Amino acid sequence: MPVYHKLGKIPQKRHTAFKSKEGKFYYEQLFGTEGFTGMSSLLYHVHRPTQVKEILKSYNVTPKIAVDKNIRAMLLHGFNIKPADDFLESRKPLLVNSDVLLGLAAPTKSLKDYFYKNADADEMLFIHKGKGTLRTFMGNIPFEYGDYLIIPRGMIYQISFDTKDNRLLYLESNTPIYTPKRYRNHFGQLLEHSPYCERDYKLPKNLETFDKKGSFLMKIKKEGMIHEVVYARHPFDVVGWDGYNFPYGFSIHNFEPITGRVHQPPPVHQTFETDAFVVCSFCPRLFDYHPKSVPAPYNHSNIDSDEVLYYVDGDFMSRNDIKQGYITLHPKGIPHGPAPGSMERSIGAKETQELAVMVDTFRPLKVTENALKIDDGKYYQSWLE
Repeated sequence: MPVYHKLGKIPQKRHTAFKSKEGKFYYEQLFGTEGFTGMSSLLYHVHRPTQVKEILKSYNVTPKIAVDKNIRAMLLHGFNIKPADDFLESRKPLLVNSDVLLGLAAPTKSLKDYFYKNADADEMLFIHKGKGTLRTFMGNIPFEYGDYLIIPRGMIYQISFDTKDNRLLYLESNTPIYTPKRYRNHFGQLLEHSPYCERDYKLPKNLETFDKKGSFLMKIKKEGMIHEVVYARHPFDVVGWDGYNFPYGFSIHNFEPITGRVHQPPPVHQTFETDAFVVCSFCPRLFDYHPKSVPAPYNHSNIDSDEVLYYVDGDFMSRNDIKQGYITLHPKGIPHGPAPGSMERSIGAKETQELAVMVDTFRPLKVTENALKIDDGKYYQSWLE
């Protein structure tokens, strides 16, 4: 996250004594990545953030793999994922590899009875349906339909929903999620030709500080396990912080599509990247304006990556019979392209209102039991004439 941000009270100089008006010390914490060389923030707590009172049960949440080595294109009916009250229980992993976990969730209630922390992975939540507030110990971020929420690993958070019908696409990334390198200068600032800029970010605000003693349940995900840990102080006791490592939001509706005289390749839609995968946003846009242009994408080989497309809204011009919440998987090893008839239909079209999220992974994805339950079973044959 290449911008500096701060909230609340901080001392003039870092690593110096910092006291409240009553003369009590605040406790400094470095919230950083890659040891002491990555992006970081300095947090100041009312109490020591290390006060573990009790460790309760631990349980395994490792995804159950149904297809370890997959070659079949798949179409998953995402809205067939059943809603669940609990935020974590609602999360259903669908496609995984050693770098990333991709899944869907349909939580019906707010996460408020416990706190959650993913100790291993950065998380990306895409809000397909619903509205509410991401609450963290570094401030709050209101969210709504179309928002990406980027949550760094180690972030303690809760989620308050204003709605009951909530649908989320989520990713867990074992490497940090960044903005695309080609859209940044050497200082980290987004360039003029970037499809979005820093003013589009939804930054944390309304820092909540609680000075409470008691028993506060935190569920920590680590190495495929959920560990239930009880803290002696409220985790949201930060009075201030500054730095570069913090959660933020970005609306897909603020992504400005890049177009050209002829069809532009998928990288122009890139929104985020890691060392192991990229995330792209397909948004409403004008089509190509060469007099003989073919707006539909050309057939291309999946040699280096698995492609996942999550369909959000509109009529996706390169596919047939696609509905909201569908997911297509095009695995490496076999080429894919527009559905029969869609190339011909696209010629002469002026614009599209499609909205979708694409994830391209550089290692093959394993298919979970959850994914097989919502697979249509015949999509791989959809290119037959």
